[in-house]
Amino acid sequence: MMGPHSQLTVAARGRGHSLQGQAQTRHGIVIHMESLQPQKLKVHGVGGGTTPFVDVSGGELWINILHETLKYGLAPKSWTDYLHLTVGGTLSNAGISGQAFRHGPQISNVHQLEVVTGKGEILNCSERQNSDLFHGVLGGLGQFGIITRARIALEPAPTMVKWMRVLYLDFAAFARDQERLISSDDDKFDYIEGFVIINRTGLLDSWRLSFTPEDPIEASKFKSDGRNLYCLEVAKYFKLDQDKKDVMNQEVKESLSELNYISSTLFSSEVTYQEFLDRVHVSEMKLRSKGQWEVPHPWLNLLVPRSRVNEFAKGVFGNILTDTSNGPVIVYPVNKSKWDNRSSAVTPEEEEIFYLVAILTSAVPGSTGKDGVDQIVKRNQRILEFSEAAGLGLKQYLPHYTTRHEWRSHFGPKWDDFVRRKSRYDPFAMLAPGQRIFEKSPVVSPHSS
Repeated sequence: MMGPHSQLTVAARGRGHSLQGQAQTRHGIVIHMESLQPQKLKVHGVGGGTTPFVDVSGGELWINILHETLKYGLAPKSWTDYLHLTVGGTLSNAGISGQAFRHGPQISNVHQLEVVTGKGEILNCSERQNSDLFHGVLGGLGQFGIITRARIALEPAPTMVKWMRVLYLDFAAFARDQERLISSDDDKFDYIEGFVIINRTGLLDSWRLSFTPEDPIEASKFKSDGRNLYCLEVAKYFKLDQDKKDVMNQEVKESLSELNYISSTLFSSEVTYQEFLDRVHVSEMKLRSKGQWEVPHPWLNLLVPRSRVNEFAKGVFGNILTDTSNGPVIVYPVNKSKWDNRSSAVTPEEEEIFYLVAILTSAVPGSTGKDGVDQIVKRNQRILEFSEAAGLGLKQYLPHYTTRHEWRSHFGPKWDDFVRRKSRYDPFAMLAPGQRIFEKSPVVSPHSS
């Protein structure tokens, strides 16, 4: 009502996992999205007939969606590694995990949204209705509207997961095998991720807490000290049927035989589908019990073009990044064809495969050494500067920039559309000011920059 004279700003806050205060606003209103649950989760299409989906609040947690949909033998197709996040939060970014190579990110698995725009309009949007807003909001960093409802695609859920890890000494061989698996047409695995492990003592001994070695004697001889190692993590979903399980085990064995990992390092485990998807929460509870969860997390998430990933690995792993004991470093490829280029989400240009590299370091509170937040932030900056100097063409995922020039460069060919949508749906730049993309001003004009 106050129009251009209003200084009001509004931020939607889910579980508060943004890295640079993106879900905050100074002297404005922060909406606690978890309070926005007027209706229960509603699952549709049970028993066939129509493609199943679930209608959920934008403040609903993915873990709750998993629990509810499993009651009907269904589940969403695409996940994040950690499920205690809100739907609106992940859909405003992308939502990536080890299923993304096949199903795309979570933003590729949404049928419809209800959005409150910066003008105060409550709009339903989909591919067919208000499609410009629909594509803009998905991956749109909260700039055009707040997601209050979402319709999420579902599929029949498995009951069990065969979960496997193997090690490589050579990054190129590790990456080659990952790419082979995500490019396969015959559904060898349902989940494909990987980790970088630098100078970890007793690595395989720690795996034995949750996994069983295929060859215990050879595994006990393997030494991880002082090495850069690359862990391929894969999973195969199945239902509890002994005959089908035997066939699945044989298929897995054949698939693994085509890979070039260190043979003594194959470890596996069988867990329920729910346990597998909620695996990071187990680590969270352990860290909480030690008082190590509520600490700064100066994370760096990057999308690296396939053609430059070996160069990135050579320059960063073991050089700029010399220790992985304070948090995982996740590395895995995804297929660009599974991403909808009409969304606001930004990926490396032109290449059909790119890698997520997530350096998820936890800082030690009060430390002024290499484990302190300031030193980790400086190390992250060194990685970005190395990548920029080498012209690697990577993009930040969960991006953080402070200047208009950097944002324009980040969005590249999508920038003009991004500015146009801001002008159309949030002309007074009220929404998500913590992203630091648009300054609060009377009117945002497409020609203002």
